[in-house]
Amino acid sequence: MELEPVVPSSGLGVIHLFCKVSEAGVDSASALSSVKSMVEDGYQVLSAALLGHKADVCFMAMGSDLWRLRLFQTELAQSGLRAHSSYVSLTEVSEYAAGMPEERLNQRLYPKLPPQGKSAFCFYPMSKRRVPGQNWYELSYEDRERLMYDHGSTGRRFAGKVVQLVTGSAGLDDFEWGVTLFAEHIDDLKAVVYTMRFDEVSARYAEFGPFFAGMLADAHDVLMAVGAA
Repeated sequence: MELEPVVPSSGLGVIHLFCKVSEAGVDSASALSSVKSMVEDGYQVLSAALLGHKADVCFMAMGSDLWRLRLFQTELAQSGLRAHSSYVSLTEVSEYAAGMPEERLNQRLYPKLPPQGKSAFCFYPMSKRRVPGQNWYELSYEDRERLMYDHGSTGRRFAGKVVQLVTGSAGLDDFEWGVTLFAEHIDDLKAVVYTMRFDEVSARYAEFGPFFAGMLADAHDVLMAVGAA
């Protein structure tokens, strides 16, 4: 069945699939074939072995056609890697970054992942608060811009150590943004999140969802590490 592509007007669709190995086991050859097919179609697929009980593996897929992302999710489930949790978002340019050079804007809309030498991985969703006295959306644009600039200044202290991708999910998932972090050392991920929580924009206005952490590797190695290959 031929389906009309569903694509963003700019940027890329992004899906994080947090999968568990099914009791029946995994057809690893089928899962690896699905990853290979996605890459051949021009999509980016990152695989991570996760730490803790929330899920065994994360597949982060990024590309233009949402139908293709949905097919990838179906193929993984059929191979025995059913998503226990997931997150849907789009690459975007923040309203506070409109004056950036075009090259940097394109890096946000069309990022190339993963960053070299950074295999420590973390993902979490977040939103801005709307409670009385701490309603982000009642602030003026100038106040929001100032707070975000200060927040970005804190993040730039980790330049070279941590690479961040923020994707937009308002209207698409339970939170407003998804944050994906990459680093060489996993304690740098811990340090950047802890440090930035002291900024006013986080301390007063941020709500965080569940965190997933692990290690990026080739899909075959990841499946081996979680007992699925």
